[in-house]
Amino acid sequence: MRTTYLRRGLVALLAAAISSAALAADDAHTLRIGYQKYGTLVLLKAKGSLEQRLADQGVKVQWTEFPGGPQLLEGLNVGSIDFGVTGETPPVFAQAAGADLRYVAYEPPAPTGEAILVPKGSAIKSVAELKGKKVALNKGSNVHYLLVRALEDAGLSIKDITPVYLPPADARAAFERGSVDAWVIWDPFQAAAEQQLQARTLRDGSGLVDNHQFYLASGSYAQQHPQVVGALIEEIRAVGEDSKADPAKVTAQVAPLIGLSPEITHKAVTRQGYGAQPLTPTVVEAQQKIADTFADLKLIPKRLSIKDVVWTPPAKVAQH
Repeated sequence: MRTTYLRRGLVALLAAAISSAALAADDAHTLRIGYQKYGTLVLLKAKGSLEQRLADQGVKVQWTEFPGGPQLLEGLNVGSIDFGVTGETPPVFAQAAGADLRYVAYEPPAPTGEAILVPKGSAIKSVAELKGKKVALNKGSNVHYLLVRALEDAGLSIKDITPVYLPPADARAAFERGSVDAWVIWDPFQAAAEQQLQARTLRDGSGLVDNHQFYLASGSYAQQHPQVVGALIEEIRAVGEDSKADPAKVTAQVAPLIGLSPEITHKAVTRQGYGAQPLTPTVVEAQQKIADTFADLKLIPKRLSIKDVVWTPPAKVAQH
């Protein structure tokens, strides 16, 4: 009988060991974050606090840079990243394309952090004068909506101009050589063009758009790892609060990371919104308006429901 009990005890210990190993293997994974050239995630990456915090959970962090929001969300869609940040419009296009995404947080409005620029010597003085002109922009990015709204405000539509869809680096080259008449762009590319090319702002987002930044996760990742997503948002919020309190310090940190002068970087830093928070009904409504606008313009193939893809954290995560 003693041998039987001993065997049972060994079996139980073995089962417990296997179970613990399985749980550890489930927890031990890599969080893959997509980021862009500029923003709070750049600061979080440099700070290293996320890696330190998640190490206790057996989670490693991998960072991948993308040239714009649409490209980042394509990465999310195909499963090469789990989390990222974009402007308002890319998630709309991605959701319309069937991407498995969840809005998990947003930054306060930053309407002056994107603008329609014209060359310093341009004769164009108003948005209305863009009629029949070539305008460069990153298709499906936050500035796409800014352009639509600015044209509407001037009594025009997207059909009244010739959009030239280019990522930021190619758009700047086209802008510099005069291949396009205007360029719709966001910071820090916007600040760089203002400083280095003396580009003139035809219209920024003030009075037209909020220019929220959204943090998004894949639906499957948010469901499987809510504690990691919650910790990530807390770390982003902390970095944002520090940035808001000391923009000069942030400028000194960010400038060498993005390869721009302190003057350019400071301008971009002070135009950004800081303080990641869960989405409010007002923010969801504003995002719904963007989705409806693009559906009406036939720029996306169907109407969307934004509230259906807003992440609701489990109670324990929400209370943490």
